[in-house]
Amino acid sequence: MSPSRLSGKTALITGAAGGLGAEIAKRFRQEEATVFVTDVAGTEGEKTAASIGAVFLALDVTSEESWKAAFAAVLARSGRLDILVNNAGINIRKNIEEMPAESFDAMFAVNVKGPFLGIKHALPIMRAGGGGVILNMSSICGLVGHRYTNEAYTTTKGALTLLTKSVAVRYAKDNIRCNSIHPSTVDTALVQVMLKDPERRAERLGEVPLGRLATATDVANALVYLASDEATFVNGAAIPVDGGVTAD
Repeated sequence: MSPSRLSGKTALITGAAGGLGAEIAKRFRQEEATVFVTDVAGTEGEKTAASIGAVFLALDVTSEESWKAAFAAVLARSGRLDILVNNAGINIRKNIEEMPAESFDAMFAVNVKGPFLGIKHALPIMRAGGGGVILNMSSICGLVGHRYTNEAYTTTKGALTLLTKSVAVRYAKDNIRCNSIHPSTVDTALVQVMLKDPERRAERLGEVPLGRLATATDVANALVYLASDEATFVNGAAIPVDGGVTAD
């Protein structure tokens, strides 16, 4: 039997108490990575970690001190960090004319400042370990304007896309790869509630050439590949997992 694709690697995943983050954590464990599930939702995070044989760490991605504490715990327990997945994100669904400035600030803090701080403190750890992989969860809204998505969310995901490329070109010399992943609408429990409206569901399905929503597993599988040694020459890429939405 061939070795699992992430065997011997240690990964920290943000926003992993549930939804897409939990699926990523599950897939990484199936590929035999040591996984640290992090989230602000402690009870759910602990349940998720326990169910897949991972470790839970409380992490507020907007707090630099919280990041420092999380990485210190990873090093104390595992002695290394090979993979950082910046998955945590929020979307306050108001258009630009209705969006309070405070709501924009909150979205920017989680969606951009969070990954910025995580990368800032992951880089020296990865450099000391001989390299690593940083994966940023962007969106199709980090590639194109999207008629069904508010401008503030698109702004944050666009910023994350270019943060990814900046890190990729500067730190490749340290054997650190950085890529972004760009899903279309993912079929999570939250999205199922949102798409109970038949008109809204028809809108989202109608824009996907493959005719269905992305599953969390579709997205998680792409991250497994990018985190693995199969992708050692993939750096600074923006990978759509969108059924062809951005190709249209």
